[in-house]
Amino acid sequence: MWAAAPVLLLLLLLLLLPLARRGAARLEPAGRAVLITGCDSGFGHLLALRLHRLGFTVFAGCLCPSGDGARRLQREAGGAGRLRVLRLDVTRARDVRAAKELVLSHLPERGFWGLVNNAGISTFGETGWLPMETYEKFADVNLLGSIRTTLAFLPLLRKYKGRIVFMSSIIAYFTLGNGIYSMTKAAIEKFCDALRLEMKKFGVQVCIIQPGNYARSTKIQPPLSAEEIWSELSEEEKAVYNKEYIQERANFFNSILSEGSTNGGEVVDAMVDALTSPAPKARYMVAKLKEKALVFVCALFPTVVMDSVLSYALSKVKLA
Repeated sequence: MWAAAPVLLLLLLLLLLPLARRGAARLEPAGRAVLITGCDSGFGHLLALRLHRLGFTVFAGCLCPSGDGARRLQREAGGAGRLRVLRLDVTRARDVRAAKELVLSHLPERGFWGLVNNAGISTFGETGWLPMETYEKFADVNLLGSIRTTLAFLPLLRKYKGRIVFMSSIIAYFTLGNGIYSMTKAAIEKFCDALRLEMKKFGVQVCIIQPGNYARSTKIQPPLSAEEIWSELSEEEKAVYNKEYIQERANFFNSILSEGSTNGGEVVDAMVDALTSPAPKARYMVAKLKEKALVFVCALFPTVVMDSVLSYALSKVKLA
């Protein structure tokens, strides 16, 4: 009987948590500033518009502030002064410093409330297909870029007891041909776990967003042809992999992309909740049931089970 007590207590807490979340009042957005990275397109673009409509002062970081995405963002916001588009390449320390100076010089009356680390890139390819320069670029954008902006804005977030939101992915748990993306998301999850615990004493809350396949919503990963992949391979890799194998891999990955959800608003809903809920979740998994099932298998079963599941999914693709 006593052995079951911890399990029963956990179940009780899980039942009471939604009631606690519903009972408290939500945040008043007016007079609070939020900085979002990666607003040229995708989730960042949608979130900037949503937060602007809610009444936040929004600093929308764009890689190309004169590009189509940034101009469209300004048009859709109606030219209101509460949304500012700024150049922000998260791999450049001077861009991050300039962003902080801009935020400080235009802080609304209730100060700096949120940082959303949304900027990211993705690609497809087996480990040996990608050069070291590509690994360095992905680490700099997806991992170090988020750390760079977080370190810059931590003093403000501590001062105003704000929120930090990180864009991760269910791919942090497993990989299907895009290990380079998975490794950066797994790393950012561990950074967030440490940061979340450290920030509790300052009243700063840290949340992770874990979308499933929303490739058609974000366009973060365009389809790749077998010819594109083959042309980038080193001679050593071409000696190992034949063109038929490359074609099969490209078809497999592109078919996954084509199944991606177009309803990016579901992910934005989670991001908004992370910023405005009186009791935000540590993790928001926004995914289809089969994607959540894969995560469940990965988290609770031995590695050999998950390897078997993924190997079966890829079993039709042969080297010869």
